[in-house]
Amino acid sequence: MRIRLVFLLTVFLLLAGCSGPTETAPAAAPTETPVSAPSPTATPAAPLTILVMPADLPREQYDAYQALIYDLAQANGMRFQVRNTLTPEEARLEGPALKVVIVFPPDPGLTELAAAAPQAQFLAVGIPGVTAGGNISTIGIEVPIDKQAFLAGYTAAMLADDYRVGMITLRDDPRGEIAVRAFENGYRFYCGLCTQQFPPWYDYPIVIRIPPDERVEYYPAYGEAILDFLVEVTYVYPPVATPEMLDRMATYNMLLISERMPFPGLQPNWVMGIEARPADALSAAFPALLTGQGGQEFPTPLALTDVNPEILTEGKQRLVQQVLDDLQAGYISTGIAP
Repeated sequence: MRIRLVFLLTVFLLLAGCSGPTETAPAAAPTETPVSAPSPTATPAAPLTILVMPADLPREQYDAYQALIYDLAQANGMRFQVRNTLTPEEARLEGPALKVVIVFPPDPGLTELAAAAPQAQFLAVGIPGVTAGGNISTIGIEVPIDKQAFLAGYTAAMLADDYRVGMITLRDDPRGEIAVRAFENGYRFYCGLCTQQFPPWYDYPIVIRIPPDERVEYYPAYGEAILDFLVEVTYVYPPVATPEMLDRMATYNMLLISERMPFPGLQPNWVMGIEARPADALSAAFPALLTGQGGQEFPTPLALTDVNPEILTEGKQRLVQQVLDDLQAGYISTGIAP
């Protein structure tokens, strides 16, 4: 039995060895899986500032504001454009890159522009009737007349012998009357009761009011009239500060304070100008606009200009500047309710 099993196993192995080699199925050739090319991604546009100014703005102002906003935009890595007009459709086309729009009068339709570009901050510079809110902020370019007049009264009292100071204003003018009260308050702020030691015993400060219907060519006569009261230093309300009147007053050795010196020939009698600086307000407002802090009213600061160091010496100028700084910081009140 055992011999048979061995025989059968031997036969099986011999038959297996005689059979041909088995064929192996060829491996499938590798195929390439198509890979779609990546779509090109658009590079986001750099943020944009647009300055909108009318073409008929005085060239000196036009160039100065353009240079100022260009520098502010460049310093913050922004593109800059200056345009004479801007429409809501143009604002929409700029897309999310549009961040800041600064607009000078006339109003191009700020409400519609702000709605068309809600991601941008708009700043209206001296545009009547535009109020701050939402993404619209404002800067007034009108002189804060109470602060100007208060500082003029303070300075005049400092300079005049025996506090002989005066003011020329416009009758029946609301801002002119505000200026009168503020001038008197600034005068008292410096000298208190301002007791006079010598005659004439006039009640200083003297105020001359020009009638609203008076012809401009007659203004110099009012400048001469204040001389009858032996006034030494006069603050001239800016709307009546014509070059002709100031020149006439200077011929009588009057010391003068107003908004700006109209011509260099006044320098010997010119104490200082007290001028609004919208450019300073723009520089202060720009960082807030960049960070989305809109809906604000930015104040227009005042600055001393054309200071005559022969009249307002270094020490006196420091005192005047300190009072101006305190007025603008709110530490000193002009006494005029807002």
